Amino acid sequence: MRIETDSQMSVGWLIVPFLPIIFIVLFIVSIIIGALASVPTFNSTTGTPTTATAPFLVAFGVFFLLLFIGIIVAAILSAVMLYKLAKRRNTHFQRQLLLYEDLLNMAKEVSSKKGVDVSMHLNNMDRTLREARIEETEKSAALWTILSLITGIATLYVFYYLMKDFFKHERREDQFFEDLNRTLAAAGVPVNLPRRTLPVPDRSFILYFILSLITVQIFSIYWIYVLLTDPNNHFRQQWMIEDTIIAQISPVLGGPSMPPPSSPPPPSTSGFTLPPSSP
Repeated sequence: MRIETDSQMSVGWLIVPFLPIIFIVLFIVSIIIGALASVPTFNSTTGTPTTATAPFLVAFGVFFLLLFIGIIVAAILSAVMLYKLAKRRNTHFQRQLLLYEDLLNMAKEVSSKKGVDVSMHLNNMDRTLREARIEETEKSAALWTILSLITGIATLYVFYYLMKDFFKHERREDQFFEDLNRTLAAAGVPVNLPRRTLPVPDRSFILYFILSLITVQIFSIYWIYVLLTDPNNHFRQQWMIEDTIIAQISPVLGGPSMPPPSSPPPPSTSGFTLPPSSP
């Protein structure tokens, strides 16, 4: 599912906050050019000054039209970006709930095969799953995108929950994997999970908001950058953890008591191939 849910968004989306600035600069330049073109000149024959208002009006009209089109294009691209950011948050969180359920069932199966009591660790994993179901609820991407087009307050709220939700989500996920590791270790199946090299930091929404105001929205470019890259890093590191679990647990679940598969397992969509079951 991760190919569909954990999309890697390009930093090329940073062009979106630059578009209004670009078109405003073009608009100002058009006024300057038109004003210079309409400077009075003197007729060499009569010696009377003449003015040329046509170049100014043409330049003003053309670039005003470009400015209007640019604002519409920037608004559409901003809406698409916000929708994609909110949508992948929802789809990743939904996939994570399924992953928690599968890993919890897997831990129960391993502990049952090994005949050990790991109920305390299993209860901790189950509590984390229940917390995720309560707190990581879906926020309508379409609704908040429409509200963001109407008011900037909605855009700020989208930025807020994208910052905070991924931080809380990653901390909860780390706790779940830690309890999973303890469960498997108690069952005699230690798993060496890779450490996160780029954890999602607890960024201050108030600080980012104030800096955006002080810098006249220039800092918001960096704000959008972290909204793009923090989830990207989180997804890539989670894939490594998932593949490690698959590689180290599959031989345990496919022990001698299980019949060999009638056909070889299909290749994983992530590019990772499951190890063959023991004969």
